[in-house]
Amino acid sequence: MEERLLKLPKEPKESFFLWGPRQAGKSTLLKATYPKAKYLDFLKNEECVKYLERPQQLREELLSLNKKEITNPIIIDEVQKVPAILDEVHWLIENLKVKFALCGSSARKLKKGKANLLGGRAIRYEMYGFSGYELQKDFNLTTMLNKGYLPRHYLSSNIKQLLDSYVKDYLKEEIAEEGLSRNLPAFSSFLYSAALSDTEIVNFSNIARDCGVSSPTVKEHFQILVDTLIAKFLQAYIRRPKRRVIQAPKFYFFDVGIVNYLTKRNNIEPKSELFGKAFENWIFHELNVYNSYCEKYYDFSYWRLTSGIEVDFIINDMQYAIEAKASEKITDNHLKGLRELVKDHKNIKKRIVISLEKEKRLTSDKIYIYPYQKFISELWRGDLLD
Repeated sequence: MEERLLKLPKEPKESFFLWGPRQAGKSTLLKATYPKAKYLDFLKNEECVKYLERPQQLREELLSLNKKEITNPIIIDEVQKVPAILDEVHWLIENLKVKFALCGSSARKLKKGKANLLGGRAIRYEMYGFSGYELQKDFNLTTMLNKGYLPRHYLSSNIKQLLDSYVKDYLKEEIAEEGLSRNLPAFSSFLYSAALSDTEIVNFSNIARDCGVSSPTVKEHFQILVDTLIAKFLQAYIRRPKRRVIQAPKFYFFDVGIVNYLTKRNNIEPKSELFGKAFENWIFHELNVYNSYCEKYYDFSYWRLTSGIEVDFIINDMQYAIEAKASEKITDNHLKGLRELVKDHKNIKKRIVISLEKEKRLTSDKIYIYPYQKFISELWRGDLLD
């Protein structure tokens, strides 16, 4: 198994939450990092039911142990399935100084049920699917843009069945748990429309009309995707506008393989429009993985004029501007957005195009053209966003 870039502390000084979509590799990482830890898996029905009925059993079990037996963190997987367990976790942190690794795919259920989120007593990590940098020599861009980022999917030769199972058994299961199962056919239609909106500005009214539901319902569906870490919104950059700019957010699924399945795409090939959209999704994914794992705390946004001229990613209040262009030859036409941007925001530190070109180069007006391989290596070395 490829070594993951997210490094959990071998001897954590604080309890922590580890969030991430299912099959991102959270459980595998926890077991590898803490092989001797007590492990509670709430995906096992009998274990989940036991602690649902008597959450205090966790406290009783740990009170029976001596200090040497609980030097490793206590791992609780899919913690959101037993919200009441967090009151016991809180007590054990405060009174026994136990460290916990609390793993899950969504904090939404905990928040909605007003569960105890430990009031700052646990730090937060988030895990994503594969970064291209994790795969090193085994990384293939076309494979990733077709299969997606989830480890099991990327490494599988049976991707269609895995994607089918993931969507039907996981995405719809999440929605059923949110109490929306009465309208699952409409939600299936919504998922298709949401996937078509990947990398685009979302028109809630149009999607509501296509799905036969209200705009508030569509907005709630989108929020469920965000809360369950299935998607993110990218806000528009609207500070100090000199010309009229778009203010609506753009939408990105967490995994381009899921997008491909939902939209019934066949193999995506370079030079196609769909390859370009998938490439943009992947660049957003890579930036988020780096930002999270390296604890950079960058702010991401995009910039777009009402004329349609756009820059895909703005980082930290116009410190960096990045365009994703899945082209083997970057021309002046590809650089329009970055050149218009600097007319309104002159203090940009670095303008970058990530492409399929073979060599890194710098234009006469100081726009960097990066091959995607060079983008990955310099990003993770800390040289790209220096």
